[in-house]
Amino acid sequence: MSPTPEPRPDPAQETADPITARALARTPLQAFWHGMWQSLPFLIVIVPFSLLFGVVASEAGLDLAQIMGFSVLVLAGASQFTAVQLMSDNAPAIIVILSSLAVNLRMAMYSASLVPWLGDAPAKHKAWLSYVLVDQSYALSIQHYERHPRLSMMQRLAYFAGCAVLICVPWMIATAVGAIIGQSMPEGIALDFAMPITFLAMIAPMLRTVAHMAACFTSIVLALVLAGLPSGLGLLIASPLGMIAGAVVEARMAPKEA
Repeated sequence: MSPTPEPRPDPAQETADPITARALARTPLQAFWHGMWQSLPFLIVIVPFSLLFGVVASEAGLDLAQIMGFSVLVLAGASQFTAVQLMSDNAPAIIVILSSLAVNLRMAMYSASLVPWLGDAPAKHKAWLSYVLVDQSYALSIQHYERHPRLSMMQRLAYFAGCAVLICVPWMIATAVGAIIGQSMPEGIALDFAMPITFLAMIAPMLRTVAHMAACFTSIVLALVLAGLPSGLGLLIASPLGMIAGAVVEARMAPKEA
């Protein structure tokens, strides 16, 4: 189910598409700014989400340095929330670590699907790519690459960097703000709406095939059925089973498409 590069289009057809022509004509710097521009809508949910983490971590007893250590060194929102919640419940350290790693396993899938597009990038670029690979930078970049498969490597890297800067830097800043004002935040202000909205905005445009739909709805149904399991175990079970369902559907449909 991993997105794969589309066949190279005919140059004449590509030139006839003004959007593609503009994308191919951009310099790396212009591609960087374009990535930032397309990331702007995510700030609507990134800022409340990161504020919420700062508040929750502060209420859990972490000081500002520890909270910023999470957001700067870990830089993974869902895993950060998982770790803080388990720490608040006095879970063993090994459970905190394993649960956080399990939540972040999706990054391995993201990395695999980016290989056709960024696999040939120099090692120095792969280092920062792995650091700033988050849900939003992945979702925007993979869609951009699939729409414009003839972008140069530097254009792809610059676009990814633009997305990452506008997403990761505000995340860190808003986390600090949330940690500082956490104790004075009115209880009536609900910030937890941001997380589900973020994932809906990212996932919906990517449900393009029957296999994608099968994976999505299988994982949703299983997550709901297993919601009563402790420490988010139901979600950890539902995710791989959803991927398996999607892979099975894709494999069965492949001969019909041949």
